[in-house]
Amino acid sequence: MTPAAVHTTFPSVAPGRVHRWGGAGLIVARRSDLPRGPLPSPAEQRVVHGLPAWRQAEWLAGRVLAKRLVGEFVAAPANAVEILPRDDGSPYVVVGGTPMPAVNVSISHTAGHVAAAVAPEPVGVDLCETVSAASVGRVADHALSSEDLSLIDTDRPDVMAGAWALKEAAVKADRSSIFGAAARRIAILGLRPPVLGGRRRAMLWLTGDAVLALVLAHPATTPGLPPVPSCGAAR
Repeated sequence: MTPAAVHTTFPSVAPGRVHRWGGAGLIVARRSDLPRGPLPSPAEQRVVHGLPAWRQAEWLAGRVLAKRLVGEFVAAPANAVEILPRDDGSPYVVVGGTPMPAVNVSISHTAGHVAAAVAPEPVGVDLCETVSAASVGRVADHALSSEDLSLIDTDRPDVMAGAWALKEAAVKADRSSIFGAAARRIAILGLRPPVLGGRRRAMLWLTGDAVLALVLAHPATTPGLPPVPSCGAAR
């Protein structure tokens, strides 16, 4: 595949609805419109109490969406779902007290939006606001290789935000870090449609003033989770 520069924007995705793409479930919501979710479990409360005050509301907001998604995928009530951190900080799923290693979840938040994704294979979701494009440019070489940057119109805030979100989502799926060699080794081969090197599938959308990235790593070759009921296609 020959890489080609991108000069068009990304399709939009509606907030507040569960969407399905590539076998994954995805939902994004405005922080101001976030629905009330189940109370955190005792284990989740212990995690929250160990966080800085500014981080607590953000952490809980992401779990509201993730629990809704997981509940729909495994046909369980949202209040039976726990989203707890591994030692590396990545989230894992517990339903009714039982760990669910085959249910992969990822969460992202900005000042204005929250997103969550669930899939039968490793999944990463990330949001990057277009107003952050200048900041992305200042640290781009931490995550974007020279080959990546050759494809990116650095004058386009949506493109810069999309490239960063794509790398963030990819390293989340790999349970790695955005800063360092691991991120630079994930090659961006295109942004519309988004194409990454390796066994990865990816998609980018605009939601409000943010770009939303979804990455599925090592796509499953056997049936995984059942499809999300009553969800629209994310277009």
